[in-house]
Amino acid sequence: MQALYDLPAPAKLNLFLHITGRRGDGYHLLQSVFMLIDWCDTLHCEVRADGLITREDLSTPLPAEDLTLRAARALQAATGCTLGAHIGVHKRVPAQAGMGGGSSDAATALLGLNRLWGLNLPRSQLAAIGLRLGADLPFFLRGRNAWVEGIGDIIRPLELEQALPRSRFAVVKPEAGLDTKSIFSHHSLKRDSACATISGFAAAHYQFGRNDLQPVAQALCPEIEQALQWLESKGLKARMTGSGSAVFAPMPHAVDLQDAPSAWQVRSCENLAVHPLEGWAADESFG
Repeated sequence: MQALYDLPAPAKLNLFLHITGRRGDGYHLLQSVFMLIDWCDTLHCEVRADGLITREDLSTPLPAEDLTLRAARALQAATGCTLGAHIGVHKRVPAQAGMGGGSSDAATALLGLNRLWGLNLPRSQLAAIGLRLGADLPFFLRGRNAWVEGIGDIIRPLELEQALPRSRFAVVKPEAGLDTKSIFSHHSLKRDSACATISGFAAAHYQFGRNDLQPVAQALCPEIEQALQWLESKGLKARMTGSGSAVFAPMPHAVDLQDAPSAWQVRSCENLAVHPLEGWAADESFG
């Protein structure tokens, strides 16, 4: 049986997240930088000759119809592939954290099955399939730290002088999670941040901007404030990532993270220059 094992699905951090407006259809316009980190889930993919797509939860139980299954079925439908797959998911990245774990799993499934099924679709076609499932998928499929705009659909890799310096980060996921919809629908959410520039960001990579979702999130989830204060008590400048409850801080020196509350998930992470599967699909212009 053909199979691919130990496929990594890295999480991401939003170094900043500004909401610059709202479209007529309700979608929010944003600016952000998405950065890959070495906190990863792991997927295993085996070919099924009967065309069925199944999933095995190797750690944390997942929803019956998660993004990984939906992505695999979308790839099958888009290509007419008659092969199926059995996908094992070893979940480590926490849910409702704002770290893109579910989207990253789905992107890794697309990359793995594209190779396992012999489809050889270019990265742009995989990204088009992924975008229909979630705004974060194209970022993980493109495999580079990126400046992100629009509704999350405008993605510009940060390269050369804009590339992110290698660094370590303390990342904390409190026990409580947050629902994205509850934040974006909140009446007090700031939606009028001025537009930033890549050059402005590049002048102060890890100190730039803020997360416009953070005030609302802190009001909805007091544990976020507790996690921020815990990191700041260690001399670290912390903020929330994405729309979940995880917070992070650049860690320029060694910090003892062992005294966190036992229900929290805490890690010292390093950023990644590229996705571990970055070369698994042919590059092609994204337009």
